[in-house]
Amino acid sequence: MEPLSRLLRPRSIAVIGGGAWCAAVITQCRKIGFAGPIWPVHPAKAQIAGLRAYPSIADLPEAPDASFIGVNREASIAVLRDLSTRGAGGAVCFASGFRESAAETGDGAALEAALVEAAGPMRILGPNCYGFLNLLDGAALWPDQHGALRVDRGVALITQSSNIAINLTMQTRGLPIAYAVTAGNQAQTGMAEIASALVEDPRVTALGLHIEGIGDLAGFAAMAAKAQALGKPIVAVKAGASDQARVAAVSHTGSLAGSDAGADALFARLGIARVGGLAELLEALKILHVVGGLASPDIASMSCSGGEAGLMADLGVRAGLCYPALTPRQHKDLHAALGPKVALANPLDYHTYIWGDQAAITRAFCAMMAPHLAMGVVVLDFPRPDRCESAAWDLVVNAVEATRAATERPMAIMASLPETMPETVAADMIARGIVPLAGMAEGLAAIAACARIGRHRPDDAPLILPGPAPIGQQLLSEAEGKAMLSAHGVPVPRGHQATTPDSAALVAAGLGSPVVLKGLGHAHKTEAGAVALNLSSAEAVYVAATRMGGVAFLVEEMVTGAVAEILVGIIRDPAHGFVLTLGAGGVLTEIMADTQSLLLPASADEIAAALDRLRIAPLLRGYRGKPPADMAALVTAILAVQDCAIAEAGRLIELEINPLIATPDCAVAVDALIRLGETS
Repeated sequence: MEPLSRLLRPRSIAVIGGGAWCAAVITQCRKIGFAGPIWPVHPAKAQIAGLRAYPSIADLPEAPDASFIGVNREASIAVLRDLSTRGAGGAVCFASGFRESAAETGDGAALEAALVEAAGPMRILGPNCYGFLNLLDGAALWPDQHGALRVDRGVALITQSSNIAINLTMQTRGLPIAYAVTAGNQAQTGMAEIASALVEDPRVTALGLHIEGIGDLAGFAAMAAKAQALGKPIVAVKAGASDQARVAAVSHTGSLAGSDAGADALFARLGIARVGGLAELLEALKILHVVGGLASPDIASMSCSGGEAGLMADLGVRAGLCYPALTPRQHKDLHAALGPKVALANPLDYHTYIWGDQAAITRAFCAMMAPHLAMGVVVLDFPRPDRCESAAWDLVVNAVEATRAATERPMAIMASLPETMPETVAADMIARGIVPLAGMAEGLAAIAACARIGRHRPDDAPLILPGPAPIGQQLLSEAEGKAMLSAHGVPVPRGHQATTPDSAALVAAGLGSPVVLKGLGHAHKTEAGAVALNLSSAEAVYVAATRMGGVAFLVEEMVTGAVAEILVGIIRDPAHGFVLTLGAGGVLTEIMADTQSLLLPASADEIAAALDRLRIAPLLRGYRGKPPADMAALVTAILAVQDCAIAEAGRLIELEINPLIATPDCAVAVDALIRLGETS
């Protein structure tokens, strides 16, 4: 396969087709300053956009490094075959009507397969994509306007949506963009391969992804590991939900976890910061471009307004950031810099007593920036340049730059509104090593995202990949499921099956009281009225079994002394891996929706940390004088559930224990639901 670098960093470009899109590609190549030859190809036109047109690919002076194919979907296949035969480096397939519209066209999937076959070893982007911009070397296989400028270094953007790519290039936030690449249908070359090629460029500082779905999980994980090894942090927006991951779940886990929780768990595992939207993506990329990941969520906020300080406090805490209380040293130095009239705190309202005095502002900022802080943020909204003067604001920027140099701490200037951070000012700040953040909410969310990146530590254990989907399915009975779990060390109650009310009563007599009676054959027994708790005699078991009806029962000892009931679920998510969900269990599961998700395999420390993030964590620690749960036993039981899932990974569809009862001295799985398929 041809290296992607030949396509993405071309020395020569061919443009095939005679429509307006092809003329636009030539225009954009000229506008961006492409230094190599551009060869239009058309069988009937002598010129396109003022350049000599060649009648065929065979007539070109040499094999082009990159080609833009602007003809219809059927003709694109023949063009690709000719380019591949000629030895071209790669091509952008602009045409649509392939796999993305298979339901409408009927032949889209077949045509896309033919497209890939025709390309052979030649690289293709798309089909159904706009192509790419290389703002470092000056190449624009791009059939439309864009708002980007040439840069010496910057971030790389990859998206599956061409329109979103255009929108991102139109940003006025000062972010230097090195590459903007659209992946389209990813028929041959996927997002992971594109990203892997881009992070190899030493001029690329960080990677921003807009993801609709992850097709190659193994390749995506390998790309993330490569980027991390090269020091290229990744931030991503994940939109939509994967149909693959929406199994016909019969468990609570399936409805609570879904593909979105799987994406969260995958990104956290790989050290990719997931953000909620495009504005946060751009703001986070600015931080990563200027200073990289942040060591912690501990920041300092400085503004000359109590109102701004209050907003920063509220929005920062909401974003997951921390404003550490002032140390005695900070308090002393700030008092010396600001005088007795200023109330000292973090966030700091430094008032306007020192406004216009660059040296005094610098002393105050330096006093605030203690070594334990990951970043200092100065709130500063610039006046309209068409109506106002900004000389006094420039002094604050100078003070921030001086503070960064003196304290060696990352510094940002944040405008509360995007429109009060002019693009020219933002670009100047970046050149001076200051992060310009446009908008409080998105800026603080971006800081939190970069703190997640900075704190991430690679996991040496490789992901358990789902592999081919099992065929068919079988729902194990509760007794069968518990037997499987018990074989892997998961504690389960003592009990036996029975087929009649009389035999159920006999089992209860042998176990002693209290016992639990369950009617088998129900996925959700409580809803079906097939559970009777705290039965104290064989006669009570007989009466309950008679009332339930049915032909199969499970009689078990009742686990007492519960501190909390925990949901432990694992689902097979083809897009993201095996997702382990921990949450509030029992009847509260879907009411509270209190869950944390990890990917298999998860370590004991990761499991313990996830349990501690649950809203019911205070119960596990011992609430209002009640005894705490045996956390070691609880984590050990969850690890045993994981062992079972890994052993059955080839055929496991979903597994759920609800609840796993945590007591002061043990953890016991009192219900189990396991759905298996057959390996293909």
